Amino acid sequence: MEDAKMIDLFFLRSEMAVTELDKKYGTACKQLAFHILNSREDAEACVNDAYLAVWNTIPPNRPALLRAYLCRIVRNLSIKKYRANTAEKRNSFYDRSLEELGECIPARETVEDQWNAKELGKHLDAFLGTLDQKSRILFLRRYWFSEPLAQLAADFHITEHNAAVRLSRLRAKLRDYLLKEGI
Repeated sequence: MEDAKMIDLFFLRSEMAVTELDKKYGTACKQLAFHILNSREDAEACVNDAYLAVWNTIPPNRPALLRAYLCRIVRNLSIKKYRANTAEKRNSFYDRSLEELGECIPARETVEDQWNAKELGKHLDAFLGTLDQKSRILFLRRYWFSEPLAQLAADFHITEHNAAVRLSRLRAKLRDYLLKEGI
């Protein structure tokens, strides 16, 4: 089913909208949540919570890209659940990918830093626009979708070491780009 028709079903408050949403995007959402949480049960719960959030926000919202809208909700809920699960301990599975980016992007801790996050997002979008498609996909799959190096290496038909080196070079490019932009 096309996204526009699914959104129309949400506006009609038809429960079929959630069923169709799950059929089309359920697997991708569960993978995204699992890569962050490393727990099938928690991933399922986050995806279900995301479906409820979509139900509660459409209407009045009419997202242009339903998949992006849903994935953003799933990612945010998964990160919130991850933080709750690891408040007292470290989960190296997800922390490792965040630490890699920490070399380029400092953690947001103050209100001013959070306010500037939108500006940083614009610069990240511009940086991603400078990359070739393969590099952009590799970067996003690692740092947005939190996919493990082993999976990326297998999907890109390269070794884990090669994937790590490519990501290291991309982070260096990002760091140089942000410095050039005054960030």
